[in-house]
Amino acid sequence: MDIQKATNIKPEFHHVSREKRSQILGKSAEKKFRGCTIWFTGLSGAGKTSISFSLEERLVTSGVPSYSLDGDNIRHGLNKNLGFSEEERQENIRRVAEVARLFADAGHVCLCSFISPQTVDRNMARAIHQKSGLPFFEVFVDTPLEICEQRDVKGLYKKAREGKIKGFTGIDQAYEKPEHPELVLKTTDSSVEESVNMVMEMLQENVR
Repeated sequence: MDIQKATNIKPEFHHVSREKRSQILGKSAEKKFRGCTIWFTGLSGAGKTSISFSLEERLVTSGVPSYSLDGDNIRHGLNKNLGFSEEERQENIRRVAEVARLFADAGHVCLCSFISPQTVDRNMARAIHQKSGLPFFEVFVDTPLEICEQRDVKGLYKKAREGKIKGFTGIDQAYEKPEHPELVLKTTDSSVEESVNMVMEMLQENVR
């Protein structure tokens, strides 16, 4: 998927630096803030979106620009032309990572909630940010399959068990757990609010 098809193009460089953006977005010259991307990964029903949306609200209320990119929302718009083949899933993640990179470069905390079951795809998303010198935090929402199935908020597990959905992560497609995420959230032990607090602590310790 990482093939450059367009020819006779060259990157253009902004006149405004990331440092300058952080000065404008920060509450004061002493309290500047630079953008980053937080990538929530985990099974369907793990709690990724609930945590992401609550974190977004917390950040914005605190005066920190933030925006959540959710898997279903993205597939209703930007990626509505993509299905669920292996190549299309990889392209889905690539596009989202590029959009997140733009948000982060603009000084926002971009919150991405995507199952993203393949390690190679998550590493690609990280590499896209690293290439631009932007912070990227992988957060594994570690919720056991049986708990996700009990929740089954969208009724997807039931359909997958009945064979109505093929290639469903956790049922007939493997989920590759992150080996070295920046943070692990166990929703069986922590509430949404407690999970948000843990992510906030991570940000405060690592984003300058």
